[in-house]
Amino acid sequence: MSFSPGVLGQSTVPHPKFPPTVIPIDDLSSESAVGQEERVLRRKLASLYRLVDLFNWSQSIYNHITVRIPAEDDEILINPYGLFYNEVTASNLIKVNLHGSVISNGSTKYGINQAGYVLHSAIHAARPEISCVIHLHHPSVVAVSAQKCGFLPISQEALIVGKVAYHDFCGILVDEAEKKSIIADLAEKHVMILRNHGFVICGVTIEHAFLLAYHLILACETQIRCCPNGENQQVIRTSKEAQEQVEQVVKIGGGGVNRIDGKVDPKKWQIGELEWEAYMRNMDRIGYKTGHQYKNW
Repeated sequence: MSFSPGVLGQSTVPHPKFPPTVIPIDDLSSESAVGQEERVLRRKLASLYRLVDLFNWSQSIYNHITVRIPAEDDEILINPYGLFYNEVTASNLIKVNLHGSVISNGSTKYGINQAGYVLHSAIHAARPEISCVIHLHHPSVVAVSAQKCGFLPISQEALIVGKVAYHDFCGILVDEAEKKSIIADLAEKHVMILRNHGFVICGVTIEHAFLLAYHLILACETQIRCCPNGENQQVIRTSKEAQEQVEQVVKIGGGGVNRIDGKVDPKKWQIGELEWEAYMRNMDRIGYKTGHQYKNW
């Protein structure tokens, strides 16, 4: 089956074809001892891995995305290190606590990525309000991370992302001593660009995290096309007033522009939820069996 870029929206060029056999996302049996809240998170997190794969943002078996289990403050779900992102399912996600002890291996015998554990455990421990953490090495973001000018406010997508933090590259992140500098650099921001490395997204929900990643990648692709060698005098920066206006608008679900019955509706959808349901519909039509519980479909 050929893949049309319109299936999942505009972004990077997706894979030219779907896998010959789609592995269902929601593979938890009704007899599973996993509680309902964790079931929902497992389905959503596995769906996020598949979206990252479909947008061609993944790099082989590397990088990592986690979600916190609210009922267990020091436990997170992470991918088995060794699977492609198109193999991640609700049942094979690994549950680990912030001290590094595996609580549940999931349905595989794989372990977890040490660099992933160091990075994600540091953020989840320091920022209890953060539910989902995404770490990827998208080439356009890596290119921006290597520019001295940093992330520029030159597109609407960049303004949606807002202010970002920076963390200098110290080598492959396997040393737990680096946790302190990661947290100090991140501070209270939701996006951190890792110099010469990639990026980290910290979302209050899975939907929020995906939305930020989507716009960050688009913004960096735009920046690299506009100024491949860094900022120059021909680049127009957006005004401070425009930046502040966008920041206020996007704090509302539906991108702040979801108009119902003559007014913008700030209550029905949380940030990223309206967009997330659209992606889940497409994935379910394709046959991914997300298990998503729809609010309005």
